[in-house]
Amino acid sequence: MKLSMKTLMTSSTRRLKLCVLAMATTLAAAGAQAQSPAVDHGAMDHSSMDHGATPPTAPAALDHADMNHDARASGSPPVGSLPSSDGASERGYDSYGIHPHMMDNAPAWQVLFDKFGVSRNRDGQNALNWDGRFWFGTATDRLVVKSEGERENGGGSDGKVEAFWSHAVSPFWDLQLGARRDIGSGPKRNWAAFGIEGVLPYNVELETTAYVGASGRTALALKAEYDLLLTQRLIFTPELEASLYGKSDAERGIGSGLSTGSLSLRLRYEITREFAPYIGVSFERKFGQTARYASDAGASRSQTAVMAGVRFWF
Repeated sequence: MKLSMKTLMTSSTRRLKLCVLAMATTLAAAGAQAQSPAVDHGAMDHSSMDHGATPPTAPAALDHADMNHDARASGSPPVGSLPSSDGASERGYDSYGIHPHMMDNAPAWQVLFDKFGVSRNRDGQNALNWDGRFWFGTATDRLVVKSEGERENGGGSDGKVEAFWSHAVSPFWDLQLGARRDIGSGPKRNWAAFGIEGVLPYNVELETTAYVGASGRTALALKAEYDLLLTQRLIFTPELEASLYGKSDAERGIGSGLSTGSLSLRLRYEITREFAPYIGVSFERKFGQTARYASDAGASRSQTAVMAGVRFWF
């Protein structure tokens, strides 16, 4: 009897465990079904599905062993054979069909007036002053036309016009060959001209021109100026000029040797880089025979003037 009771209890216990396990499994399945939305297979259009389509095949594996990793573009030089950038190689880039060049052969032009304005000297005379140039050409070869002078209200005037072929001989220097014609009061003189123009250290601009004229006349003109930037727009410019002649020309009031020298001080404000009004003062003195010619004509040997005008270019 005891054995039968023990067997009955063991069987009941097993049944209870199986029931608990079945309930747990049912609850877990119900929870998973609640989290994912039900799929309505009846709404699907099974007619558009190609159930017999062949699944896509995987791309064929690349056989790197068959690749020629040493292959180069047709006609290209061997790797490592190009010359070094410092030019130390025996062969240059031209031997490989590579022709480096700069964009300095395109023609351009410019009109620049360093001075264009009026002045009034200590004798009360007013004058129109100008100093400008026009050039057309490339970075190495240009046609340059220059003009400088003044015209007084009383009718007297003095000036010159020059035309040059200008050739760059270095990044900062140009050789110039051309002609000059004197204009204004007195007889007109023509000159052959040869000069050099460039930038000295510390950005001092220098023009030196030698002239040869008829009847054995010779002359030398020197001009130097420097732009001192007080601010990015306010610029102070001192300028020195001197003229020397090989022989006297009484008809134009020019003596041999050092003829004239001048110093001008200008202060300009660049409203734009292309347009800058200026004010300034100039000092001029005649020397030697030129000073005596001026005295004989009733003119002063030296002169001081105030000036105002604009500097512009386009």
